[in-house]
Amino acid sequence: MTSYHKPDEKTLQGLKDIANKLRISSIKATCASNSGHPTSCCSAAELMSVLFFHTMRYNADDPRNQCNDRFVMSKGHAAPVLYAAWAEAGYVTESDLLNLRKIDSDLEGHPTPKLAFVDVATGSLGQGLGAACGMAYTGKNFDKSHYRVYCLLGDGECSEGSVWEAMAFASHYQLDNLVAVLDVNRLGQSEAAPLKHEMETYRKRTEAFGWNTYVVDGHDVEELCKAFWQAQQVKSKPTCIIAKTYKGKGLKNIEDQDNWHGKPIPKDRVDEILKDLQDQIQVPNKTLSPELPSEDTAPADLSPISLPSPPAYKKGDKMATRRAYGLALAKLGQSSQRVVALDGDTKNSTFSETFKKAFPERYIECFIAEQNMVGVAIGCATRDRTVAFASTFAAFLSRAYDQIRMGAISQSNVNLVGSHCGVSIGEDGPSQMALEDLAMFRAIPTCTVFYPSDAVSTERAVELAANTKGICFIRTSRPDTAVIYAPEEKFEVGLAKVVRQSDSDQVTVIGAGVTLHEALTAADILAKEGKNIRVIDPFTIKPLDASAILASARATGGRIITVEDHYKEGGLGEAVLAAVGEEPGFVVTRLAVTGVPRSGKPQELLDIFGISAKHIVQAVHQTFAN
Repeated sequence: MTSYHKPDEKTLQGLKDIANKLRISSIKATCASNSGHPTSCCSAAELMSVLFFHTMRYNADDPRNQCNDRFVMSKGHAAPVLYAAWAEAGYVTESDLLNLRKIDSDLEGHPTPKLAFVDVATGSLGQGLGAACGMAYTGKNFDKSHYRVYCLLGDGECSEGSVWEAMAFASHYQLDNLVAVLDVNRLGQSEAAPLKHEMETYRKRTEAFGWNTYVVDGHDVEELCKAFWQAQQVKSKPTCIIAKTYKGKGLKNIEDQDNWHGKPIPKDRVDEILKDLQDQIQVPNKTLSPELPSEDTAPADLSPISLPSPPAYKKGDKMATRRAYGLALAKLGQSSQRVVALDGDTKNSTFSETFKKAFPERYIECFIAEQNMVGVAIGCATRDRTVAFASTFAAFLSRAYDQIRMGAISQSNVNLVGSHCGVSIGEDGPSQMALEDLAMFRAIPTCTVFYPSDAVSTERAVELAANTKGICFIRTSRPDTAVIYAPEEKFEVGLAKVVRQSDSDQVTVIGAGVTLHEALTAADILAKEGKNIRVIDPFTIKPLDASAILASARATGGRIITVEDHYKEGGLGEAVLAAVGEEPGFVVTRLAVTGVPRSGKPQELLDIFGISAKHIVQAVHQTFAN
């Protein structure tokens, strides 16, 4: 067993001095921007000093180096102290710190990956630890490397359930390369945090969640050095360092006082406070440099990932797109070691279990904790270490919407797959039916929304998602549907398919998933009446192939019918309306689910909610009646 060597007095004084330099920089930056959270920075100053200049191993000139220890600032409002640490490390200039929060500065109010030393955006509290879990799981199980992951949380954000989802995940998977640091500074934004300084309660909670736990004085650099060293010795458990701190530490008449959250130091007090802090610095020019990391992690492989063989389906075969997803992912896993899958205990419904059976070592079971699953997936995908696919019922992804929103700000390339969409799932009833998911994902700025309608297009959607920048969402369906495409059919993001057409089409009907098949059935019925309709499969709802839709609509007299297994708001119909909105004389009739549905057989529900073939036929008749 290695024994602990206390750092020498010069090093300890150097760490104390750096802590006060970080306070000074945080105060100057927030004064320059006349906004920010200097008191939240001051409580964490010693924590940051010891982490960045004693404990962590990283190359300060190359913050995104794959071998570096990772740091996640979950309490994102303390961004100025993070920026100050990187200035002290020599990566950010002192003058840049004074541009905090300005329109032309990447030093934003809360950290984002516009900065090379930030892997995930934080600031929506309670999310950093989930992403840190994904990074630590990747380091331990996929990269099999020595880099460690440190996550700094505020005490206030420990009221978020997502923190405890992450706590449970980390202990279950024995992430001994993960250290969570709780900055227990007692005060929240508008009043004290619920546990205030009840350190023993924090200890009992984290230990109950299976963590190795140390309670420390968060302003004592020697105690911190020892606790971080001890954390490195512990095997099979993550470590939580619960640091008792004071908000605004070191700021006269502000320390531990209410009502200073998110307020820069007043101009008439700042000089005196800065002088006080400066006077405590004993060796102003002493620099402490971080140790370099072990060079044991290969650079990320960024080569495109292709399916090893074309889809093995014949036209007319029946297969649910959810099942085709699992088979497609398992095939993709053969092509690249970087492909990993996550699920929230629905793997036998989403069919991610097909991937698990093929590559058990690359599958992460996240159990019934969707917020954490998305956070972990985003963490796994950082620094391009993996190509992550996370699946559950699409309805349950709504619970993780804040994580998804933050994933876009994090510039994440995570892939999310939602099965069991719409009323077509049948008897399970409305709690299981995703009817808002297209609206939800269309609103995410970096998101590509795939809605495949058969097994062949599902396979190609999975392949495209693996190579598409930004968040991807693939919407899969429960019922078996016919294969309509040949295995060699080519698919592209933003390109629709015209699946039925003639020279005498009178209406353009756009459907996706189960409603595309209903539209094809309607086309057969109408053809017997001597009426031809053009049927379009959009393939991606975002970006939507506006030019294909416009061309078809012009050929059919400007008459468009959209039909979707989704609520009317924010789905396919509204996407089409937005695409054709400036065309004079176009009429769009939207068939969609209205009102909260109920249990029933899939076909009964499609009928009751007006999105079955029968209703499409009626809508076509109505178009002419009008």
